[in-house]
Amino acid sequence: MIDIATIIKELDLIVLTDKRDFSNIKTDGGYTSDLLSCVMAGAPNQGIWVTLQAHNNIIAVAALLDLCAIIITEGATPDVNTIAKANEEGIVLLSSSKSSFYIVGKLWELGIRAN
Repeated sequence: MIDIATIIKELDLIVLTDKRDFSNIKTDGGYTSDLLSCVMAGAPNQGIWVTLQAHNNIIAVAALLDLCAIIITEGATPDVNTIAKANEEGIVLLSSSKSSFYIVGKLWELGIRAN
């Protein structure tokens, strides 16, 4: 298991949601897709999701699946309502200007695997 604080630091991610103790949020699984139906079918519970989608529906999917965090890639930026909904649901939203491929490779190096 790796904590979100380490992921944030190692991948130089921007935290979009409210600050909290990210060292208490741990995961060892992840999933990447931009198709919400694929995420709903394949993302692991308490996993981290990598996507370039930045709209409000990603929060609904993450909450439904009890995901711990979403990394939004390629500089996509969610609106304030999406960020507010993520805070309300307890979903950590992170951002990177890097590609999804790059982020997934770095997560693999940290030990995050598909479950």
